Amino acid sequence: MTRAAIALLLSWVACAPVAAHTRSLSYALWDLTEAGATVRVRIARLELTRLGLDPVSSPDDDRAVGEILSSVVRLRSGAEWCGVVEAPRRASASDGNVAYVWRVTCSQPGPRAVESRFLHDVAPSHLHFARVRTADGRAVERVLTEADPLWVLDSDRVDDAEKVGGTSVAGYVALGVEHILTGWDHLAFVFGLLLLAYTLRDIATLVTAFTVAHSITLALTVLGAVEPTAPVVEAFIGFSIALIGLENAWLLSGRGRVLPFAVVAATLALAFAGSRLPTLGVAGLALFTYCHFALLRRSARPERLRAAVAFAFGLIHGFGFAGIMLELDLDQVRLVPALFGFNIGVELGQLAVVACLWPLLAAVRRAPRAAAWVGDVGSAAVTAVGLFWFITRSFGG
Repeated sequence: MTRAAIALLLSWVACAPVAAHTRSLSYALWDLTEAGATVRVRIARLELTRLGLDPVSSPDDDRAVGEILSSVVRLRSGAEWCGVVEAPRRASASDGNVAYVWRVTCSQPGPRAVESRFLHDVAPSHLHFARVRTADGRAVERVLTEADPLWVLDSDRVDDAEKVGGTSVAGYVALGVEHILTGWDHLAFVFGLLLLAYTLRDIATLVTAFTVAHSITLALTVLGAVEPTAPVVEAFIGFSIALIGLENAWLLSGRGRVLPFAVVAATLALAFAGSRLPTLGVAGLALFTYCHFALLRRSARPERLRAAVAFAFGLIHGFGFAGIMLELDLDQVRLVPALFGFNIGVELGQLAVVACLWPLLAAVRRAPRAAAWVGDVGSAAVTAVGLFWFITRSFGG
């Protein structure tokens, strides 16, 4: 238990920087005209703390952010960059975000290109979603990264979206792979599931249940059938991770009576502690937890119930996966191939993680003392990061 307690403490401290900045994203919409373009860039206010700037509270920072954006989010025509003719100004944005709008004019004809190098110096994994809207009202999007910051449009025409050339299905597959490989909360959940999966059949069952579930909610959300509340989803994802870690520790320690009641009581207490989670939702988590531990206590084959939990929480993780796709606000004609590619990428990334972890865990289990250490410490670490995310996200952290 000592090593588990130490792992719990160290993991809690270590996850602070992970929680401080999640996946780094920004969004731009380019309205092309014959003379140039109008661009609107949106970024989370938290992202700007990477640059030490807060445009909401400081007029100087406001001007600085506008100048930085207009210098690194650019349009090229022919061989020259288009000049800024209307300085960046703050525009309305949803809570937690800031937006800037400015206009550029191009003096040289020729094929156009959109570039973004925003935050690459401080966040190399930053993703910039650029949308180009042509004169006929249609829009095409592309994901720009540090490795691929320039989008060369296939034509200098501003009235034909089909010739602009956006992100392909393969590009969305790559985005899905990157999303899962940099999504620490989703990886922590998968790792927690694998800790007590002792056979390939167990792993196949768990991964299949998780995959089917998050594919369902990812598709339903992106297609507009359901509209989850993002902060609640993120908090519930943290809870799912913590519960898996606690369940592992409980099974390894002999299925005592104290832990399940403590978890249920602590969850119910959160409903009256001023969190931003809906009271009914928190009560539902508590009831789910109580029923799950009660069934586990009576079960001779807990792996079946763990598969059910993987499916239940996979539904919640699917809402989390949908976040990026929703932000893109894709046209219907591009939505289905983008959704297909993104989901395939998520699955490939997930399988790659499992393929790397499973042989390592199988090798460790050949040594009983090492297996016990990995089980205790791994469960404690998963519990720590899950609790950290759940609490901070519940109270707006």
